[in-house]
Amino acid sequence: MIAMPPLPTTVLGERLMTLAADLNQYTDEPGRLRRLYLSPAHRAAAEAVMRMMEAAGMSAHIDAAGTVVGRYEGIEPGAPALLVGSHIDTVVDAGSYDGMLGVLAGIVAVEELARRGERMPFAIEVLAFGDEENVRFPTNLSTSQAIAGTYDRAWLDGRDYDGMSLREALLAFGGDPEAVTQLGRDPSSVKGYIEFHIEQGPVLERENLPVGIVSAINGITRARGVVTGEAGHAGTVPMALRRDAFAALSEMNLAVERIGARDPSTVATIGMAKVAPNASNVIPGRVDFMLDVRAPDDPVRHAIVEEMVAEMRDIAARRHVALDLDLYFDAPATAMDAGLMRALETAVTGQGIGARHLPSGAGHDAMAMARLCPSAMVFVRCKGGISHNPAESITVDDADVAVRVLVDAIKAFAEHNG
Repeated sequence: MIAMPPLPTTVLGERLMTLAADLNQYTDEPGRLRRLYLSPAHRAAAEAVMRMMEAAGMSAHIDAAGTVVGRYEGIEPGAPALLVGSHIDTVVDAGSYDGMLGVLAGIVAVEELARRGERMPFAIEVLAFGDEENVRFPTNLSTSQAIAGTYDRAWLDGRDYDGMSLREALLAFGGDPEAVTQLGRDPSSVKGYIEFHIEQGPVLERENLPVGIVSAINGITRARGVVTGEAGHAGTVPMALRRDAFAALSEMNLAVERIGARDPSTVATIGMAKVAPNASNVIPGRVDFMLDVRAPDDPVRHAIVEEMVAEMRDIAARRHVALDLDLYFDAPATAMDAGLMRALETAVTGQGIGARHLPSGAGHDAMAMARLCPSAMVFVRCKGGISHNPAESITVDDADVAVRVLVDAIKAFAEHNG
């Protein structure tokens, strides 16, 4: 086959946007995008993605857990595969590109390689995962964990808000709950995993960059807390004699903000506070709250959390309130693979763009896949950093850059991994 020249600028981006518009019609709720794992809309979207993959030159199927798998063979059939993917499930009232961008970029990239008549010394598989948002069932990246061989069988007994178990939903979807734990890939059959995703933040837009390379996925510490003071009459208790639980938490929140801001890669948030008795004329006697701290370096994160907890306890003692704190969740950071990052750097700079590195503050399927194989991510600029929102948007130009970077990264990776 005669190799074809690259297409003019924006053609690949336009193709991606056309596919995105097609995919967005599959929703469980008319008038807004709501496509939950194993729902009828998820099944329809999975079948649409399978058709897109086949049209791009891949063989395609839907696996036992609901992941759509498309395969573009390498020079030698049956060769190990470089995996490219993201997810097609959504939150409620979602935007058009969270997850879908990475799946469609993979499809369009393979379509372009097929158009050029180019095969790699490895296969390329595009994966459309179905359970990244974890909205419907009490799971954690279950479809990518199935591929990674880390699926928790107990998830099958978890139930959604309507009482349907994951096992029952898989059967209704056309999946196979007995086979999901057998989907794990042999590490020798996989060369690596690359995920393109909208940034879901404002950094790239602020720095006028279409794409950025993810350096690590942040580790996360979460804590549940209760501050207990003493409720009283808002008009009769002097300020100096109050044990105001909400005022104490407010000071703790400022300490969390100040300590978290010392390290530029750390973010810290008290994002939930439930005040009791929550009346305008009563001094708050109790506040339940949640603390979330994220950073790409685990020792740094643990030290920051330790300092925050110590200062929060000091504030509680000084204000004569009680603080109960449960550090109930700790997820380690996920480092991205140096070899894949080098291939991405080559591809990004080849487009005349500076190779900006930044951590991911949100979790992604790449976290699960990194337990199977070398993994890497690229963020794509989104307007205003807005995500999980119908206003979520990207430009055709940035979509085009993303696909071209992916194509070039695959080829750069092939040069060193033949």
